[in-house]
Amino acid sequence: MAAFWARYTASKGFWKEQFIDFSTVCESQIQMLPYTPSSAIGSCRRKLTEADYPAILEVLRRQQVGYFIYNGGNDSMDTCEKIARMAKAAGYELLVAGIPKTIDNDLQFTDHCPGYGSAARFIAANTRNLRCEERALPLYPMIVETMGRNAGWLTAAASLAQINGRPCADLIYLPEHPFEEQRFLDDMERSLSRSRAVIAVVCEGLADADGKPVADTGFVDGFGHSVPGGTAQALARLVLQKLGVQTRYEKWGLVGRASEVRQSMTDRAEAIGAGRHAVKTLAAGASGCMVTITRLSSTPYQCGFGLAPLGDVANQEKKFPLSWINKARNGICGGFAEYCLPLLGEGFTPYADLGIERFG
Repeated sequence: MAAFWARYTASKGFWKEQFIDFSTVCESQIQMLPYTPSSAIGSCRRKLTEADYPAILEVLRRQQVGYFIYNGGNDSMDTCEKIARMAKAAGYELLVAGIPKTIDNDLQFTDHCPGYGSAARFIAANTRNLRCEERALPLYPMIVETMGRNAGWLTAAASLAQINGRPCADLIYLPEHPFEEQRFLDDMERSLSRSRAVIAVVCEGLADADGKPVADTGFVDGFGHSVPGGTAQALARLVLQKLGVQTRYEKWGLVGRASEVRQSMTDRAEAIGAGRHAVKTLAAGASGCMVTITRLSSTPYQCGFGLAPLGDVANQEKKFPLSWINKARNGICGGFAEYCLPLLGEGFTPYADLGIERFG
């Protein structure tokens, strides 16, 4: 069985038929794969056009590929579904399966996606670390930006950060509600009246009621999506201009989704399990489906694997539930902690808390 790799610019690996034959890869390399960040076989950010699909079919025919497994998010599942449909229309015997893999956690029909647990763990852990820094040197409020585009799953993970039962993030803003500038400023002002050490965590995709982003890089990626970014910087500038308070900002971008240091054991095991289920599914003769993760229990945590039709999954976006956002729209409530904590894997190291906040 072969797996292709592709350069970022134009998926050249597949078109040039540059394949990795895993039967020739030594066992020690295979054993290291689950602990290796990002994608060891490469990736791409190019939306395929209708003109690309006949060429894909031709490559598959030449390589005598009978099984096609593709992992990724919404756009990747769309690609997978089109390849399955194209092969069927051409009378080519090709069994196709998709594997969910996105830190944004925004695929429908699956409880969660491999990749999300580790990225959420990174955010929760580093929000705790920032709280310790703010506690020690409370000079400036801090605004932290996370990835996630139009869905707040990653940003919400900051709510899981606690030290001795106390939340580490004071304010959390998700894109599921339109961003209101005055509401944000009022929240910041109230928080600053209590302490200078304010931490606000925001999603990169925040936009107002008209859909205008808080910040826009002006770039469009290979899939036609606007590239979000700069939200924390824009909001820090807003706080300085409107409230006269110097504010620091941080952005947890690519390092947050490629951090082996914060990798979740649960996430790693489920990623392997999802791949195994995809192989078994095709070996049994099924096709045109995506592997799903089904939660059997949260306490103790147990999950199983199922299937969903690719046609139902493709290009569908699962937003963060509004019922898990507080009425003030600046924090997380409801059952999110019960949902997400098991995905983070092992617990966090306890931190000392000498109560220095009481000294003012």
